Amino acid sequence: MSLLKRIEQGQAQQDNQSPQRSSSAGAGGSGTSRLSGLNARRVAPPGTAQRDTYRDLKTRVQNKLLAELDPSMDVSQTAEVRRTIEELFENILAEEKIVLSRPERRRLFEQIVAEILGLGPLEPLLADDTITEIMVNGAKNIYIERSGKLYREPASFESDDHLMRIIDRIVAPLGRRIDESSPYVDARLPDGSRVNAVIPPISLVGPVLTIRKFARNPITVEQLIEYGTITPEAIEFLKACVISKINMIISGGTGSGKTTLLNVLSQYIPADERIVTIEDAAELQLRQEHVVSLEKRPPNIEGRGEVTIQNLVVNSLRMRPDRIIVGEIRDSAALDMLQAMNTGHDGSMTTAHSNSPRDTLARIETMTLMAGTELPVRAIREQISSALDLVVHLERLRDGSRKVTHVSEIQGMEGDVITMTDLFVFEQTGFENGRVIGRLRPTGLRPKFMDKIEASGINLPPSIFGVGERRRY
Repeated sequence: MSLLKRIEQGQAQQDNQSPQRSSSAGAGGSGTSRLSGLNARRVAPPGTAQRDTYRDLKTRVQNKLLAELDPSMDVSQTAEVRRTIEELFENILAEEKIVLSRPERRRLFEQIVAEILGLGPLEPLLADDTITEIMVNGAKNIYIERSGKLYREPASFESDDHLMRIIDRIVAPLGRRIDESSPYVDARLPDGSRVNAVIPPISLVGPVLTIRKFARNPITVEQLIEYGTITPEAIEFLKACVISKINMIISGGTGSGKTTLLNVLSQYIPADERIVTIEDAAELQLRQEHVVSLEKRPPNIEGRGEVTIQNLVVNSLRMRPDRIIVGEIRDSAALDMLQAMNTGHDGSMTTAHSNSPRDTLARIETMTLMAGTELPVRAIREQISSALDLVVHLERLRDGSRKVTHVSEIQGMEGDVITMTDLFVFEQTGFENGRVIGRLRPTGLRPKFMDKIEASGINLPPSIFGVGERRRY
């Protein structure tokens, strides 16, 4: 019988014997005092194997392994380090006379390697391609998102200190820090996955870690169509818009798929254009060769050296960009982005959080006012209507699916109001077996910027806009 089986049986026996000792100690006829009954309950079961839990065994082997590892070893050589750890691991098990079955030995080895080279309990979750988000609420609570639904994961960290070590391991290579004076941080993993960490005192449940995973292989247009996120007609139209340098903004709620759609549409940018990307944490995956990626920087421990999105947008104008792509607009950088779109940088794209296409324009207006310039509201709206041509809005529906719900053209101003026209609208026709049934349908209207698309040598058939075609269900 392997050591882990004996440990589990020993723990079960201990749990079964504990209530029996408690009842015998409480019986008055035995002559045993109440104090001796309490002492009896405190007696540990004999044998070290029964006292040790799996976690104790893992910690013991791991500590001995760390003590024997060469500190000067280059941990970037993962394959070589892994072979060294495996040799030391086998030697330690032999010296300690620890008997484990082959699956148990492999599980223990993989967990120890994850602690030394990876992110501990998160490694198997990061390796699972079906998981899209990982949420750690304190050391003992890990939740995952799979197919748009949340599930609790049985894995856990040993303690808050253990979780803090993993967070430090993520943010340290990026030159960022997290401590009581700066208790939250945005970061990224080497594969581009987005990371946010929050620690006490502003978190009351211990360290909180959220990881938005990126697919190992970027999602393709075909996959978006297969998932029902968008239709072939809408993709054909958006492809023409990108090639024709139509300024667009992709909007939606958290986790609605804005960045994914931006990545997909960016593949239609011609390869002979110079692209400058500006982000909070680098997550765009552009496939063109001539791409310059810029990332904002938080202030250092003295409060100096901060580089904001706004600073980067202004600087990018001096870098001779053909297109500027901003990962997300969320503050006064909106004004500089509008200025860039209005000064010859057509084809620029960005994303923003909002609840609808109309709310998107209201948010941009509010963010422009955050710049502190005392511009009249009408002047700001004229800038917005002149700079932006198209709003693509996504939503995360109640079944967890992500859909493009609106493709809306910004036509101009009527009085003090920005006018918009819906070109494609998602129509829900039912809800069956926990899934939303519906389709993104053309409204039959053509955009005003069709002349610009045709000037680029692209002729879209009228059927894309629903002209001369019967409704399909």
